[in-house]
Amino acid sequence: QVPLVESGGGLVQAGGSLRLSCAASGRTFNSMTMGWFRQAPGMEREFVAAISRNGGTTYYADSVKGRFTISRDNAKNTVYLQMNSLKPEDTAAYYCAADRRGYQIYRYSQEYDYWGQGTQVTVSS
Repeated sequence: QVPLVESGGGLVQAGGSLRLSCAASGRTFNSMTMGWFRQAPGMEREFVAAISRNGGTTYYADSVKGRFTISRDNAKNTVYLQMNSLKPEDTAAYYCAADRRGYQIYRYSQEYDYWGQGTQVTVSS
């Protein structure tokens, strides 16, 4: 198991920004692909962004492209999600996830092995 702990969620007005962090335990962080997903009430969990092991490749959902930026600091075992120009429809619980194989970036939740508990992001209009 690789414990993942998200932080940084909160309440923000539309147009505002938040930065989520996800800290991982263990020595295997830099071998794993990392992703962010979100789930709104009554909705299925959806892909937000993912990043390769060395941070050189990123992938975004169309709904967040140009507004969100995923990054990672392997020295700190942490992955980040910078969220700008937030919209009410971004309101959801945000989860970070890790794919222990680390070979490719996936947008499908079933490809990820480890999950955090989630952090709530609420965007008011």
